[in-house]
Amino acid sequence: MSKYPRPTIVVPARLASSRFPKKLLADAGGMPLILRTANRLRNQVPEYDLVFAVDGEEIARPLKQNGYSCIFTDPDLPSGTDRVAQANKVLQREEILNVQADEPMVMREHILALDKALKREGADLATLAAPFEKNEDFLDPNQVKVVLNLSGFALFFSRAPIPYDRQRAGVVGQNCYKHLGMYGYRGEFLNEFTSLPPGCLEGLEKLEQLRALENGKHISVEIVKNGTHGVDTPEDLAGLSFC
Repeated sequence: MSKYPRPTIVVPARLASSRFPKKLLADAGGMPLILRTANRLRNQVPEYDLVFAVDGEEIARPLKQNGYSCIFTDPDLPSGTDRVAQANKVLQREEILNVQADEPMVMREHILALDKALKREGADLATLAAPFEKNEDFLDPNQVKVVLNLSGFALFFSRAPIPYDRQRAGVVGQNCYKHLGMYGYRGEFLNEFTSLPPGCLEGLEKLEQLRALENGKHISVEIVKNGTHGVDTPEDLAGLSFC
């Protein structure tokens, strides 16, 4: 039996952000955004080990001052998955949950659903999705869509509105799911993923999870009722209310 009965949550945290400079250190109700996310996770799922994979001392400082564990990773790594993979070379955990550092409203239901998806037989990695409710969101290329097979595994991810309903083009219908950017990984998958070459579909859609699909990996998807509230812009942050 594994020494760790639950997956370890690893939060990749990179200071650079083109749309929102130093986003993770921006004020979020009296504390840096990264610390807001950390406290939320500690409150929602205290039973899970929590580690931050950071790219430097500036972002590690508020975390360490508040008792959180940090692992320093190469600032030049190309993706959050690469950062998590590098951190796990130190941690050596069999199961990892990757939560985004700019998700200060993450809920317990998200973590438990992600854990459940990762344990599905045949899964190499796992992620979450939620039903679309508005047509404008379904048509928005910044909101990624996922379609599933009957066993709960991803068939494809796209920025285009899929599945396409020929009878009601561009209208949200059945099986229209928004991908939520949280992942669960098996340790052996992380070791392999960083050595896989970028795929053609990944290059077109700019979605790194397509690299896994193109290489025959199985992505387990759990559907949750509530979406997440990530922070991409100052306006996103201003729109959140912290108690």
